[in-house]
Amino acid sequence: MTDDRSPVDPHTTPPTGQPGEPPPAGPHAVEASGGRPARRPRSTDPRELGFTPRGPVPWLAPFLLVSTGIRTLLAILFGAYLDKREMQSALPARIGRQVGPDGGLWLDYVADLGDGFDATYSVAYLLAQRELDVDGHRLPRAQTLVMGGDQVYPSAAYEAYEDRCKGPYQAALPVTPPEQPTIFALPGNHDWYDGLTAFLRLFVRSRDRHFAGWGTGQSRSYFAVELPADWWLLGIDDQSGSYLDDPQLAYFDEVATRLGPQSRVILAVPAPAWVKAVDHPTAYDSIDYFIRTIVAPSGAQVRLLISGDLHHYARYAGPERQLVTCGGGGAYLYPTHKLPQRIAVPPHDTLARRSSPSLPYELAGRYPDAARSRRYGWGIFARLPRRNPGFASLLGILHTLLMLAMVGVAEYRENATDQRLFSVPLVAMVLVTVLAAALFAKPPSSGGKRRARHWILGLGHGVAHVGLAAAGSWAWLELPFHDWSWPLPAVAAAAFYGPVSGLVASQLVAAYLLVASIFGVNVNELFAGQGIEDAKAFLRMRIDPDGTLTLYPVAVDRVARDWELNPDDSPESSWLAPRTPLTPRLAEPPITLT
Repeated sequence: MTDDRSPVDPHTTPPTGQPGEPPPAGPHAVEASGGRPARRPRSTDPRELGFTPRGPVPWLAPFLLVSTGIRTLLAILFGAYLDKREMQSALPARIGRQVGPDGGLWLDYVADLGDGFDATYSVAYLLAQRELDVDGHRLPRAQTLVMGGDQVYPSAAYEAYEDRCKGPYQAALPVTPPEQPTIFALPGNHDWYDGLTAFLRLFVRSRDRHFAGWGTGQSRSYFAVELPADWWLLGIDDQSGSYLDDPQLAYFDEVATRLGPQSRVILAVPAPAWVKAVDHPTAYDSIDYFIRTIVAPSGAQVRLLISGDLHHYARYAGPERQLVTCGGGGAYLYPTHKLPQRIAVPPHDTLARRSSPSLPYELAGRYPDAARSRRYGWGIFARLPRRNPGFASLLGILHTLLMLAMVGVAEYRENATDQRLFSVPLVAMVLVTVLAAALFAKPPSSGGKRRARHWILGLGHGVAHVGLAAAGSWAWLELPFHDWSWPLPAVAAAAFYGPVSGLVASQLVAAYLLVASIFGVNVNELFAGQGIEDAKAFLRMRIDPDGTLTLYPVAVDRVARDWELNPDDSPESSWLAPRTPLTPRLAEPPITLT
């Protein structure tokens, strides 16, 4: 992957510093050379932008469902064979350092960002502005940006990275500003679908070390960064929930030699294992092992655990640290009303032979709030067929075949031989329908145990579709189409019955998803099927020279959907600006840690 689409400002000179070090931060820092002069686009044509703005991923599209399931299964079955972390031991084991010109630092965190252009670019645009005024707080652009995982959807293909991640961020911050911001990135499960190849080419560079206007600051898929006032930022790569590899542990063993009792740690991880451990007690084991064996012996304290993966903002407060999920960088909204009010971390029923003492944590903040999250859930009826026309079409085909099979059995005629040959046997169609619904309730690639509620709801969903097909068959027999000579009934079924039954069946699926979510089943599908672009969030943090850390959770209730060329044509200004200004606000009051 090249950087031909990432021009730099020609009016700067090469940076100073040691070979392999990221560009220094500060007002006198300058941009790395090696790019071509930046040419601002003259229109929103993809040939001018250098990338193609994409719409939101239709997560219930049939081919996407199948391909995502296959990728997930391959990652589970062959992840160890594709694991590139062992090979990264040949790369430099660099420890970064980020300090602002005043001795403090502004730090941004964003995750789950590479989806539809409107949502992704709305967040990128806010991150790139020189200053934000949020509920009376003046928040300058951060000197350090952390991407917390899933930089691209649905797969880690080159075109997806260019169009859904790199292109929008290039448009948001085209050239490096004087303060030389730096970016660090963690891979999420979608970044791992190609074995981390594209991620390493994009964020782990030995030359042309920039990502749009940010300098790339890491030498591996994990990183350690020294921050002001003995704060440290550690980002670990657990390869979609597997063990931490030995080279990574050796790297952090070296980092730990620089930690002491006064050190405070921000630990960035790919997924909020503290929440997932409620249903999967082993989910938190790797994080607990890391804290217990790497950080704790140094006397340092992990004061903040932060992750993406779940596409919302949520904060759990406990006696030792804050546990923050902030995955609102662009991907479809994930609900907050199903979050547990209290959790124990590590979970009491972990199978690990050794673990830290379990401590209670309370849900202290979330965005969107529970009431708004519930209201979003009801939007499934309108959004499901509109966002996923392929899924509705697949349902229409399934129900058309079911109807023809039922009609063939209900009205057996000697002259209906052609129709019987065309129709799939009824028993086979019923089995396929019920089995597909049961698998939909708990796909094999989703992990975890299949419980009674999955079987009951899944089989009930399948039976409901069979019942709907029976009602449709009765209605079809009341119409004159089935009396026409063959193949006109099949043509009429495809032209009229298929689209109508597909729409009706999509509403049945919507009703099932709404009911199933109450029992904790298909919660992700309820919101993935809607592809909600609004309610996005990122975290802006400030470390003062005295060591006070303040968290500002920045929320955007509605993303922009109408863009124009930015009238400000200065080199570092964003290429595109929203016609209606974005209005960020705080998801909750600032949180202060010392």
